[in-house]
Amino acid sequence: MDKNKNQSWNPGRLLDLSGGYWQTCALHAGVKLDLFTILDDGEKNAEAVAGATGNDLRGLSMLLNALTAMGLLQKEDGRYANSSQAARFLSRNSPDYLGYIINHHHHLMDSWAHLDVAVRTGRSLRERSAHREEEWRENFLMGMFNLASMLAPHVVRKIDLSNRSRLLDLGGGPGTYAIHFCLENPQLNATVYDLPSTRPFAEKTIARFVLEDRIRFMDGNFIEKGIEGRYDAAWLSHILHGEDPDGCRKILSKAAGALEPGGMLMVQEFILEDDLAGPLFPTLFSLNMLLGTEGGRSYSEAQIRAMMEEAGVKNPRRVPTDDMPGETGIIVGEVA
Repeated sequence: MDKNKNQSWNPGRLLDLSGGYWQTCALHAGVKLDLFTILDDGEKNAEAVAGATGNDLRGLSMLLNALTAMGLLQKEDGRYANSSQAARFLSRNSPDYLGYIINHHHHLMDSWAHLDVAVRTGRSLRERSAHREEEWRENFLMGMFNLASMLAPHVVRKIDLSNRSRLLDLGGGPGTYAIHFCLENPQLNATVYDLPSTRPFAEKTIARFVLEDRIRFMDGNFIEKGIEGRYDAAWLSHILHGEDPDGCRKILSKAAGALEPGGMLMVQEFILEDDLAGPLFPTLFSLNMLLGTEGGRSYSEAQIRAMMEEAGVKNPRRVPTDDMPGETGIIVGEVA
């Protein structure tokens, strides 16, 4: 049972929820203005931060004080400094920087503010202007890298690929999972298959881990075209939710068709309960797909298993992930 279904609501809690976006917007503004990076080299007063950033002193002082009240900054004698957590996760100088995914969330906010329109019409609301396209792409891809980097080291230890040698990372973006599967399995080589616009991010990330000799990038539209090559394992992480059921069946059929007999097909998604009314995050993520796609949604375990079986995958089964961070689920099976 999803614990969120048993919450007791009262006016105070409802109003806290309703106004919770104020803190969200303060965080987003701090990240967009790069305040946490600016404060990373030592304490500064508001005047010094305003001078370094060109921001209005009155507005900046209010934001710095709000971020302090939220516990992200510390203030003493009129000087501000990062908390240890802000320094780790919100400064660009940190390898654990989460600013890309936070900026991606910021880009989604306008469409979420008009969720009622999407529900009324059943149509996507999210549009990207041409001059912002590169910024959107960078924040999305590097944001996915941020999130996957936290999860992938746990995932690769859950799945035995020790007897596999050729992995297809379908829709693999910057290649995070291909990288970690190869790090965990020295005998493994991988192909990341995604859109051409993803190539620069993937090649840069692969080079960072010095895996250019074991991971290649293949660009193309895997929904419209076939998949080149033969593989003994295929990893599909968070790509089905962008498609309607027919699109999912097409993707799964192509992925299964690229596998050798006995090849393993692995699907990672935010998985709904079979009644589709929980857990909380996958239900909300389904609304995010309503806002951003023409047919995407979250799927239940039963729905994913049925679509995998239609694609010729035998014995699809869920991998236990209760001890992993995040709210993701994995279903694996083999082709005949």
